[in-house]
Amino acid sequence: MLPHRSRLSVLIFLLPPLVLFGCGVLLPILQSVFLSFFSWDGITPMRFVGLENYTHMLFGDSVFWMAFLNHLGYLAICIILQIGGGLLVACLLLTITRGREVFKVLYLMPAVIATPAIALLFQRIYSFEPAGLVNSALSAVGLDMLARPWLSDVSTVLTAVSIPEGWRFLGLYTVILYAALLSVPKELEEAASLDGASAWKVFTKIRFPHIRPVWITTMIMATTYALRGFDIPFLLTNGGPGQSSELVTTYMYKTAFTSANFGYASAISVFIVIECLVAVGLIFALLRRRSA
Repeated sequence: MLPHRSRLSVLIFLLPPLVLFGCGVLLPILQSVFLSFFSWDGITPMRFVGLENYTHMLFGDSVFWMAFLNHLGYLAICIILQIGGGLLVACLLLTITRGREVFKVLYLMPAVIATPAIALLFQRIYSFEPAGLVNSALSAVGLDMLARPWLSDVSTVLTAVSIPEGWRFLGLYTVILYAALLSVPKELEEAASLDGASAWKVFTKIRFPHIRPVWITTMIMATTYALRGFDIPFLLTNGGPGQSSELVTTYMYKTAFTSANFGYASAISVFIVIECLVAVGLIFALLRRRSA
C-alpha cells in the first residue's frame, strides 16, 4: 500500500490528464449520445425522435451499410500494411548492422507529414493523365493494359485510398515493434539456434511470445485508428465514385455538414464508438483464446 502522501501526489498528477480526457473525449461522446435522440438541423429547435435515428441507420439506410462494409475492407488493408508490414520490417531491421537509424527515420517520416500533403502526393502517384508513378511503372515493365485511373475506378478505389493510410503509420508501428524485439533475451535465441531451431521456430516460439503484449497494443491502436479513419479517404475521393469508397466516418461528416442532419450524424458517431469498443473486445477475446 502506498502511504497517504504518495497516493495524494499520484492523484494530483493524474487529475489534469483525467480532466482533459473527460472534457476532450467523454463529454463530446455524451453530447453525441444525447443529440442522437433528436432531429436537428443546427438552426431550428431540436425535436425529440427517440430511437428513430438508430432504427433508420440499422434498418433503412443502405448507404450506411455500404459505408460499413467499405470500412471493414479499409480496416483489413490498414491492419495488413501497418501491423503485418511493420512486424516484417522490424524483423528485417534486426538483420541490418549499418544505417539502421537512418532506415528508422525514413520509415517514421510519413507519420509526421501533414495529411493534405500525403493526399496530394498520392493523387499524383495514382494519376492517369498525366501518368503518375503507378501507371508509369506499369508502362515501363510492359503492363500498359493494367494502367487505369485508380481513384476513379470503382474496383480499385477502396484499395487505393487505404494504401496511403497504411503507409502513413507503417513506420510508427515498425519502430514500436522493433523496440519490443530488441528486448527479447539473446540467450534464448542463441540457445534455440544451437539446438537446431529454424529462424521461423525462433520467431514463433521465442520472439513473438515475448513481444505479444506490445503486439496486442499495436493491434488495438491500428484497429481503432483505422475505424476512425477519415482525412485521407475524404481528401482523395470524398467517398466517390458513387459510394464505392464511402466510409462510416466520411458518411457521418457529410450527413452532419452537408445534409445538416446533426441528430442522425450523432447516431452514426455513437455507432463508431461502439464499433471501436467491440473491435477491442474481439481482439482481446481472440488473443486470450489463442493463449489458453
